[in-house]
Amino acid sequence: MMKKWQHWAIRGIALTAGCLGLFWSSTTASANAINTYIGNQDYSTPKITKSYQAVLPKNSYRYNKPEGVVVHETANPNSNIYGEISYMTGHYNNAFVHTFVDASRIINIANTKYLSWGAGPVANQRYVQFEQVEVHSKAAFASELNNAAYYTAYILKQYGLTPKRYTTVLSHHDVSNLLGGTSHSDPDGYWATNAKKYFGTTYNMTDFVSLVKTQYANLGGSNTTDTTSTDDSTQHTVANKPTAKPKTVSYYHGGNNETATLANNYTNWTVYNHIKGTNGARKIGWGNLSADHRGAKVYVDSRGVKKGGWSGTWYRIRFGKNSGYKYWVYNKVLNFPKVTYSDASGTPTLNTTQNSALYNHVLNSNYLSKTMAHTQDFKANTTAKINKKGYKASDGSTWYRVTVAGNTYWAKSTSLIGLDA
Repeated sequence: MMKKWQHWAIRGIALTAGCLGLFWSSTTASANAINTYIGNQDYSTPKITKSYQAVLPKNSYRYNKPEGVVVHETANPNSNIYGEISYMTGHYNNAFVHTFVDASRIINIANTKYLSWGAGPVANQRYVQFEQVEVHSKAAFASELNNAAYYTAYILKQYGLTPKRYTTVLSHHDVSNLLGGTSHSDPDGYWATNAKKYFGTTYNMTDFVSLVKTQYANLGGSNTTDTTSTDDSTQHTVANKPTAKPKTVSYYHGGNNETATLANNYTNWTVYNHIKGTNGARKIGWGNLSADHRGAKVYVDSRGVKKGGWSGTWYRIRFGKNSGYKYWVYNKVLNFPKVTYSDASGTPTLNTTQNSALYNHVLNSNYLSKTMAHTQDFKANTTAKINKKGYKASDGSTWYRVTVAGNTYWAKSTSLIGLDA
């Protein structure tokens, strides 16, 4: 089934011989057109699914923790992520990696506390390793690269590392050239083929590491000491004199190109390059944007909540879906579609005949939302337990907050089967 696994010859059991710029606009990926495209999409990233396979061995790294990440791709155009996982689990004596990535999933099958067998004896003792599953569309390729960069940044931050080409972030080809013990050249060919086919350009590890650095910054992984990260938001302590309540901003990133309109009195609050009061924030002023924007539709991709001696909610906006210019405004500047919430209950099933998105908030609400999963990620007849209802008058849509397999999502009513009348 898999062409690549059959060439991996070095088993890890024989390894005893040794081995605030948080955003696309301010933390710039390389000028590569694909990175620019990815930045303009405001992709969300999937939750990392831990699905450890019990058969996989647990051997220690040379220094008892990873020293970086090695990027692979499967070299199999005819498989999917579950087929790759199944094959590898059945052939782990030949090779295995920690994680698989595609356009919508990141599935971690081997605990990264222990080494894997994917890139020869030297690299195996040092690096977390993941496979990209081959995808076959422009959108899927861009989304997969974004997910791969996010996972790389996540691992680096988890183990206290920073993104460095050839040191903490390597391709399988880099390992072949620099460390030996293997002769593969992935993911070079896969990236080059899809980059040319879908974007008419090139893509290489330099471009990818730039994307990793952007994701690393999004996770709060800057070189400064005033940044911390949580699972759902990124908090920044703003440089001020010590106070009883430190001033922080918690950021929540949307991923679905949500929109709002500017209020008629929007000029009562000015526009900034970043949230008022944070480091480097300065007034831009509506006058410098030239037009009368009353009632104008804007795209919103981030929300910032100020706490600790100050308060308020701010949003980052742009005037075109693919505009590179982004501005921060106070929440009263914007009118979002109103959502009316109420208590609800019920146990419908997911509509797995269509691949509907499941979100962390109601789509296009003032909370902003990310796609967290899809209905087809689950088996047919999977039960969804309802605990809240939301009605959006602007389009007449009904939404339900549901618990599915221990996780909570917001699902549009059309994503559910068997709703009570």
